[in-house]
Amino acid sequence: MLIGAPLGSICTVIRARARTGREATDRATQHRARLRARYPGPEAEPSVRRWRERFDPSARAGVPAHITVLFPFLAESRIDALVHSALADVLGSRPAFDLRFERCGRLPGVLCLVPDPDTQLRQLTEAIADRWPEAPPYGGRFAEIVPHLTIAQGQEDAVLEKAEADLAGRLPFTSHVSSVELIVYDGTKWQERASFTLGE
Repeated sequence: MLIGAPLGSICTVIRARARTGREATDRATQHRARLRARYPGPEAEPSVRRWRERFDPSARAGVPAHITVLFPFLAESRIDALVHSALADVLGSRPAFDLRFERCGRLPGVLCLVPDPDTQLRQLTEAIADRWPEAPPYGGRFAEIVPHLTIAQGQEDAVLEKAEADLAGRLPFTSHVSSVELIVYDGTKWQERASFTLGE
């Protein structure tokens, strides 16, 4: 499950360390939900869009810049009014917060922006995973939660270095995270199903 939100709302995507371009088309992800926090506002989106549209498969699958809060979440068929209510309770009990993006980071084969601080993002993921233990972060493949905003993946180092150099001149910027989105992959695109407001 990915919950995301626009800047001004929460747009956090917590992604697995080695997530690849196959994520958007892997049958295992079809009809699985994701919780995402969408990070950049109007001031940031143009800076990251040109790189994401070329080198991040999730952008081509309809996902705006974000930080993943939890993926995979529940199968879409399991997400009913009770799940929506529980998500609203869990997320509504967490305060909205600000993130600052000052630098790029690297995960294996991935260029990303690093949010600071990332404590609230980790806590969001942990709170949802505690409520739904059958949906551990990264499907249980990785022990550490690493909040980040993916810019490019699966590219040669020279491409990542060029993108990083370009982005370095556009940083820093700050984002206010006030909501988390529930999105579902329909086999072609990720579609927003609900948005949950964080507490103030």
